Amino acid sequence: MAAREVTLPREPQEKYLKRLKSWGFWALKGEGMLKEVRGQVDHVLLFAVLAIITIGIVFIYSATWDPVSSVGLRTLVIKQMIWVAGGLLLVFLITNIDYMRLVNYAYLAYVINLLALVFLLFFGGERYGARRWIDLGPLSIQPSEFMKVTVIMVLAAFLGERRENAGSFGNFAGSIVLIFPAAVLIFLQPDLGTAFVLVPILFTMLFICGENVKYIVSSIILGLASLPFFWLLLKDYQKDRLMVFINPDIDPLGAGYTIIQSKIAIGSGGLFGKGWLNGTQSHLKFLPERHTDFIFSVVGEEWGFAGAVLLVGLYAVVIARGIRIIAGSADIYARALAAGVVTLLAFQVFVNISMTIGMMPVVGLPLPFVSYGGSNTVASLICVGFLLSISRRAS
Repeated sequence: MAAREVTLPREPQEKYLKRLKSWGFWALKGEGMLKEVRGQVDHVLLFAVLAIITIGIVFIYSATWDPVSSVGLRTLVIKQMIWVAGGLLLVFLITNIDYMRLVNYAYLAYVINLLALVFLLFFGGERYGARRWIDLGPLSIQPSEFMKVTVIMVLAAFLGERRENAGSFGNFAGSIVLIFPAAVLIFLQPDLGTAFVLVPILFTMLFICGENVKYIVSSIILGLASLPFFWLLLKDYQKDRLMVFINPDIDPLGAGYTIIQSKIAIGSGGLFGKGWLNGTQSHLKFLPERHTDFIFSVVGEEWGFAGAVLLVGLYAVVIARGIRIIAGSADIYARALAAGVVTLLAFQVFVNISMTIGMMPVVGLPLPFVSYGGSNTVASLICVGFLLSISRRAS
């Protein structure tokens, strides 16, 4: 069913704006700041994303550089640059297209993505014991990465169409039923981290769209109470990851090896790091997955605390500008879409960095715009395209 393009009455918009301001984010202070993002592309957001992408390519080069053979530019770096170029082209196209034209195709995109996930269960390429990739010759696609975006689109369409029923149990239950197939199919790959990302996206979008908070809180409590049941559904390696989060020393050469090496790499970087291409943990190959999920550890080792703060600061700029775009959005579709995108990016950054320093279990989430990976890079840039399109059309 196609979503209708209807602007909300002024009164509900004010309610949502007041709710955002109550969070106390500095970026939302004053109506004057909101006017700055109306009717124009957010160049600060775009600059911050480009800076993070540049850092990502620099450190993918470093993580794949071999000091023994002195081989410089690696194949993975070239592939990543191709994905970035394709993603930036999509950013340009989406920015210049009204986001409502894309939301109108949300259900179609969601169904196609679901079919791709079903295909993976039977015919997907298996790596590391999981079926997550569709191989297309020299390239491969990970549909679950794009499912994050299509879930955001379809929830925005669903909640926007039913905005008159905001706060009802029907809207809340319908949203859960809508994304449930996607979460289950991703979990079966298995990909626990990506499946779990859908949860904060759902709750944030429900909150922003005025759904009843007691439903959200009740479902969180129910989810926590169900953890013993979910434990029974986990694979052995997933249970090992959770156990070593509590105590990495119980299996230092097995499940706890990566997180131990990651903390050694970041800790050895000191204040200003060992210098680019001079990381010992990464270049002597003590650190696994150093160009994907654990690339933040390479940044910490080679650029030290200062480099890590720089990278986190750039992400903070992206998130802050995203919040401003939410507050200045023209209608509920834009507000829901922007809220889902900001939640996705913020949650992945938080979880990835937290797991590299041992503050969260290893769940296999990449660092947006920095980790190597075509599907994640393109999906993250599509999210940026949505934010820029919304900021350009804010009223």
